Amino acid sequence: MVKICCIGAGYVGGPTMAVIAFKCPAIEVAVVDISVARIAAWNSDQLPIYEPGLEDIVTQCRGKNLFFSTEVEKHVSEANIIFVSVNTPTKARGLGAGKAADLTYWESAARMIADVSKNDKIVVEKSTVPVKTAEAIEKILTHNSNGIKYQILSNPEFLAEGTAIQDLFNPDRVLIGGRETPGGQKAIQALKEVYAHWVPEDRIICTNLWSAELSKLAANAFLAQRISSVNAMSALCEATGADVTQVSHAVGKDTRVGSKFLNASVGFGGSCFQKDILSLVYICECNGLKEVANYWKQVIQVNDYQKNRFVNRVVSSMFNTVSGKKIAILGFAFKKDTGDTRETPAIDVCKGLLGDNANLSIYDPQVTEDQIRKDLSMRKFDWDNPIHLQPMSPTVLKQLNVVWDAYAATKGAHGLCLLTEWDEFKTLDFKKIYDNMQKPAFVFDGRNIVDEQKLREIGFIVYSIGKPLDGWLKDMPAVA
Repeated sequence: MVKICCIGAGYVGGPTMAVIAFKCPAIEVAVVDISVARIAAWNSDQLPIYEPGLEDIVTQCRGKNLFFSTEVEKHVSEANIIFVSVNTPTKARGLGAGKAADLTYWESAARMIADVSKNDKIVVEKSTVPVKTAEAIEKILTHNSNGIKYQILSNPEFLAEGTAIQDLFNPDRVLIGGRETPGGQKAIQALKEVYAHWVPEDRIICTNLWSAELSKLAANAFLAQRISSVNAMSALCEATGADVTQVSHAVGKDTRVGSKFLNASVGFGGSCFQKDILSLVYICECNGLKEVANYWKQVIQVNDYQKNRFVNRVVSSMFNTVSGKKIAILGFAFKKDTGDTRETPAIDVCKGLLGDNANLSIYDPQVTEDQIRKDLSMRKFDWDNPIHLQPMSPTVLKQLNVVWDAYAATKGAHGLCLLTEWDEFKTLDFKKIYDNMQKPAFVFDGRNIVDEQKLREIGFIVYSIGKPLDGWLKDMPAVA
């Protein structure tokens, strides 16, 4: 029996291994992690991550051919194929701080694999890593091999949170990169046979190691670039009276461009986009490609500009101060259908408003109060370290109240900010909300999900990203 072990029971490792187990009943899959709490959650009725469809798959396979365990060394030793899906945070200090990926956890995993292995292994990069990481891992394993042969493969994930199970069931492509040697090609074939249980062969792309590693960074950079492009246009639309939804619709009808990732918003978030672009920037700089590095850096700068612009619009619209005012925040996750808050725009928006002494009342259907408080008290990049290395007790923020109902969040508020496009926010009784808010009542729609005309008829002063400005707002321009 083929045995697969995945080191890291997070957003990538857990769902990916669950689907492999579901689609390949003859393969034994073990997901291991040093976090006792995380593994306990995977073995409970309350999974540590929210993803539509995930619970059903885990329930069907767990205990049969899918196992979650803290016995890391045991399962690594027994496995034929080892996926490594550990954290690769942006370095917070030292050489490359603020840009380079920190491969501490990857190196630690590689040394542990070398220590406990008793037979030949295929080691698969599943974490998003900088180009040439495989080469470094290969050197560590080779110099500690004790006669055991290792083949390193790159198999980057292309999941979108909220649709991860759907993406795993029906992927656009599965990318496998390996050495162009007989051993490397044999390893590629072994992993290809796993995916071939359910993925058509023409969707399984095989490349060399470096192309696979770079393809993941490039894909995320291209997607983030589209979001920053339409967000840059949204600022111009507001200045000229154009409507960004009409502009993006017209542009997206061009088949060369396409319509995906052209929705203007308060900014992009998630664990990958910013981190991968920063890694790409650092790689470019290390290779003397200054102009290329500056080009990709601009994608992040526009994203930061968009979040700052949103905060400035809120403050300037409300008589240039939100001090002591209750502001309702609807949505904290970086997008709908996930509880993930990593790099969510809501963090920077909330910090900006708290910096002006606003009182925040936050509601998100999938994010806990503890997570929100932790996110708003953490230093940048701390979120991408393992849970046991993150701050244990969040700083007490007295200006912050987390509630479990949109109506409670908005009651008595001077303004409300829509920061996640949860479907339930589209069907709220805004007349009821308006009646219970301070007047004038403001709505700042960071996702363009409300009908601004209907809200204006109710009495709201409405700001929607990239839409023609409310007469009130025209008189109070946002500070850039």
